[in-house]
Amino acid sequence: MTTYGLLIFDKAEELDFVGPWEVFTASAMVRDKGDRAVLLAETKEAMRCAKGMRVLPDHTLDEHPELDVLLVPGGYGAREVQPYNENVTGWLARTAADVDWVTSVCTGSFLLHAAGLAKGRRVATHWGSEDLLEASGDVTVVRDARYVVDGNLVTSQGVSAGIDMALWLVGRIHGRDHARSVRRYIQYEPAPPYLADEPLA
Repeated sequence: MTTYGLLIFDKAEELDFVGPWEVFTASAMVRDKGDRAVLLAETKEAMRCAKGMRVLPDHTLDEHPELDVLLVPGGYGAREVQPYNENVTGWLARTAADVDWVTSVCTGSFLLHAAGLAKGRRVATHWGSEDLLEASGDVTVVRDARYVVDGNLVTSQGVSAGIDMALWLVGRIHGRDHARSVRRYIQYEPAPPYLADEPLA
């Protein structure tokens, strides 16, 4: 059984965790082996995300099931607020020591860096924040990859890149054929066409 824990907080970017959530829960459904995904937050209060979505956590940081995978989303909260929240950074550092995989999407890498988990590692982040993360020191920002694997740390570029990262991860954990089944189930194409400027015939 694989348990995925997705951290949420005020001003988290919605698709950063909802995209991987879709992959992880679809993976659980396809496998039918008791896998689950849970949302974790500092309190049980509803979180107001970056675009206004309100989300309720399943567990607090003090009472959650044992995790195999930890995911940190990005957004304003990850860049400007949570890195200075010692309750969250301390929990991340402690929890990361017990999980198989630590992951982030977009500027969630800033929060990992603040917790000491990205220091000295190769990471990805949103294109607009690469210089800022690099300037924080003791981190190598990879600028030309949708996601970057450094040991058990997997970080992705912005927003939609988290879906690619999550698919790679379920493939790494449960096999490539399984990941392909999940991709087909959610009908996700790695390079979806942009046709808004070309009316269909």
